[in-house]
Amino acid sequence: MRNYAVVKDGVVENIIAWDGETEFLVGEATLIVSDSNTRIGGTYDGSFHFVEPTHPEPTAEQVAAAEAKASAIGKLQALGLNDAEIASITGG
Repeated sequence: MRNYAVVKDGVVENIIAWDGETEFLVGEATLIVSDSNTRIGGTYDGSFHFVEPTHPEPTAEQVAAAEAKASAIGKLQALGLNDAEIASITGG
């Protein structure tokens, strides 16, 4: 068994394990032996390429929540609670 990329229109749609012999139909896609660069969502143009997508900037609400959590943790530490006690209160 080897891993194969299911490639359609130059984009990796899936990665499967296939023996290379048993009949397996992938519609309009092509099966190509994958390598260490193969990722779902990556591209194939004779070789596989994958660019890690950029992570979106946190929203104002997410920033405010993180700041509030950090402030609360600081206050709990000032009260003498240890990390395990703080984690049990804050959920991690």
